[in-house]
Amino acid sequence: MSATRIESHAQRADEREIELSIVMPCLDESETLATCIRHALTFLASSGIAGEVLVADNGSTDGSREIARAEGARVVEVEERGYGAALGAGIRAARGRYVAMGDADDSYDFEGLGPFVEELRSGADLVMGNRFRGGIEKGAMPPLHKYLGNPVLSRVGQLFFKTPVNDFHCGLRAFRRDAILALSLRTSGMEFASEMVVKASLADLAIVEVPTTLRKDGRSRPPHLRSWRDGWRHLRFLLLYSPRWLFFYPGVALTLVGLLVTLLLVRGPILIGDFGLDIGTMMCAMAITVVGYQAVVFALLSKVYASHEGFLPSSPRFEGFQRRLNLENVIGLGLLVFLVGLVWLGVSLWGWREAGFGALEPEDSARAVTPAILGLVLGGQTILAGAFLSLLRIRVIHPEPAAPVEVPVDDVA
Repeated sequence: MSATRIESHAQRADEREIELSIVMPCLDESETLATCIRHALTFLASSGIAGEVLVADNGSTDGSREIARAEGARVVEVEERGYGAALGAGIRAARGRYVAMGDADDSYDFEGLGPFVEELRSGADLVMGNRFRGGIEKGAMPPLHKYLGNPVLSRVGQLFFKTPVNDFHCGLRAFRRDAILALSLRTSGMEFASEMVVKASLADLAIVEVPTTLRKDGRSRPPHLRSWRDGWRHLRFLLLYSPRWLFFYPGVALTLVGLLVTLLLVRGPILIGDFGLDIGTMMCAMAITVVGYQAVVFALLSKVYASHEGFLPSSPRFEGFQRRLNLENVIGLGLLVFLVGLVWLGVSLWGWREAGFGALEPEDSARAVTPAILGLVLGGQTILAGAFLSLLRIRVIHPEPAAPVEVPVDDVA
């Protein structure tokens, strides 16, 4: 774990008096940092809210830390690099009941935090800004982000996690500090923004949106964000946190299609005009079935592991389903499928015996053996999955590392 050093400015307030901490991640933002801090302090003064401005500095070398202190902000120096690492350290160091976070590039309106605080006071756990409702200044957001990246990733988030958020990646948001800390956010990069919304949705926190504006940032250098790289990282995160969409739904579709085509072709070739499906198609369908079934198994194992380790919350329905999936039941199901394949193989061998164990037509032989092989493979997969599932459920205790033993100098050879 990286070391974090917290420095306070001269007018440090009592922790019990602070309602709102305004946290800004910072990496070489000397051009705009002072402006952002002044806007945040103006908001606190004009609204009468007891608060603080906290800058989570991620290794700036342009004097940003000195600027922050001079402007009256508290500084948290974060050694671990990354947007999420900086924000995570800033949130943990914040002393307010509520936390508002926003970039230090002068693109967000820190003087417009009033609606965010009002929603928090009314019971919201997470208040997201919506730039599409509040207004995006010309040139403030690249067209790729405005018309493709943000809308697509927001729709994916809504589909996967049933979140009410329409601007998934708005950097201006506010939340109850204790509620977000309880989510144990772990990502250190740009995925932090997605992780917060995803875990808040899965934990059934109260999430609302308020309009906010986006200005063109005031920096002369390019932003830290890399469109395709960071967009893919966000999409990858959403997929990995949704085993249903990554494994289960595609797996079920592949399994059903593969089984259907295999069973149809076992009876004989299918001709559609001059177009025909035969043994080659049946072999491909069998492979599709195996891959699809494996994806379904992965979905189950991923969900169990994620629930076990606290990455994803469990649900009463899934817990009830898990209780029925003990080692004996899963292995019993696997043995049953394996036995069906074995019996089918026995019938095929009996047919071969009737032919005097001589040469058979390749098409007839393949049709006779393919279902048997499929049953043996699926049954074996199920048995192995049951064993691995039981391994995942083993509860372990992680002992604290033992203190090093001091060896007297005289005992050292």
